Amino acid sequence: MIAAVELRNALSHCALCPRSCGVDRLRGEIGFCGIGPEAFVASAAPHFGEEPPLVGSGGSGTIFFAGCNLGCVFCQNHDISHGRAGREVTAERLARLMLELQSVGCHNINWVTPTHQIVAVVEALRLARENGLDVPIVYNCGGYESVETLRRIEGLVDIYMPDAKFARTETAKKYLNAPDYPAVMKAAIREMHRQVGDLEIRNGLAVRGLLVRHLVMPGGVEEAKTILDFLAEEISSHTVVNVMAQYRPYFRANEFPVIARPVSPDEYAAARKYAQRLGMRF
Repeated sequence: MIAAVELRNALSHCALCPRSCGVDRLRGEIGFCGIGPEAFVASAAPHFGEEPPLVGSGGSGTIFFAGCNLGCVFCQNHDISHGRAGREVTAERLARLMLELQSVGCHNINWVTPTHQIVAVVEALRLARENGLDVPIVYNCGGYESVETLRRIEGLVDIYMPDAKFARTETAKKYLNAPDYPAVMKAAIREMHRQVGDLEIRNGLAVRGLLVRHLVMPGGVEEAKTILDFLAEEISSHTVVNVMAQYRPYFRANEFPVIARPVSPDEYAAARKYAQRLGMRF
């Protein structure tokens, strides 16, 4: 895979994600994500809490990668994303994990937060494919992606599942430490959709396409509407979007008064109703 060679070379002055830290990860320098050149895995197991078209009867084969290129103050997986809980694994071991998940009946391999570790992940995917991996690959990310990196992995991912977190620079800066998030997220989702199109479901299972997640935030109904408008008008009126109500004030959220509470039923209902009005699938 040419992509793997190009990506590993890029680690010498890392710009794999929009942070563009410029560190030499091949020589042990560490950027915002806190991860070196090899895969760092927190867990790998069948997951039954994902969207139904991913779960089916056998579960989604999730591999949680440690570290992250976002700084979400409300992160529910902060021990993994911020604390870097997990262990370094070789490409061979990561390939075996994918094959093991397939062997126990998982319908897909779900890379959770792979952005900053995409070099090792692509190298492992090559080995896994050579040894019989044939289920869809899910790229499950926070939406803060480099279009150039996405283009380098075109053809390797079957299902893109990005978050669309915030539409306003102010909230993205405050809660993600990424003021450019709205523009970056929109460009990334456009590229993902160009590559894989709308979500395709066969016999109840997702096989290819784009599935977007939006977590409704306290006080965030208008921002949710802006994101839903973007998806319906600039991506596709058939975009599948999971409008989620699971927000809770995890990690450092209690330091920020606006988000120091769960989202209310009325807020969630308003966002979901707006998505329905737009004719969106979810």
